[in-house]
Amino acid sequence: MRPHWRRDATQIAKEALMIHARDIMSTQLITLTPETDFTSAAKILLDNHINGAPVVNEKDELVGLLCQSDLVAQQKQLPVPTLITLLDSYIRLTSAKQLEKQARKIAALTVGEAMTTNPVTVSSETTIATIAALMVDNCMHTLPVVDEGKLVGIIGKEDVLRTLLTKEQTTQP
Repeated sequence: MRPHWRRDATQIAKEALMIHARDIMSTQLITLTPETDFTSAAKILLDNHINGAPVVNEKDELVGLLCQSDLVAQQKQLPVPTLITLLDSYIRLTSAKQLEKQARKIAALTVGEAMTTNPVTVSSETTIATIAALMVDNCMHTLPVVDEGKLVGIIGKEDVLRTLLTKEQTTQP
């Protein structure tokens, strides 16, 4: 006899088609602005126990996403570019653009300098299967939910994990 909390794969697949972003997203948004300083942003993420926060401009339009990994990147050392020698010439294996981006994140003082611009977003109609695939395939922990150009919610990995629990498990202490 299998435990009562295990569900078969068919049931999970059916439920994944029925659950949408609107069902699991948080609508009480904690947002940052590009001008927010790094220390304040770190405090906001830690105090609220969140992995990331949407970055909005003065019109409340989504302009980026700041995650804990963006903040941790500041502790990183700038890598030495890899070079190879070929016929008395040096060939750089790391692009100058990549090095510049890494240097900018390491030296960042504000959210705007460290955030990911043009983040991947989902709509409130996106299925949980698509959300899970985006998170896993792109190593994402946070996805902004945008409808008609307006930020309406945010989904973290915890929100997705909660869907794996039955109602009885979520109400137990």
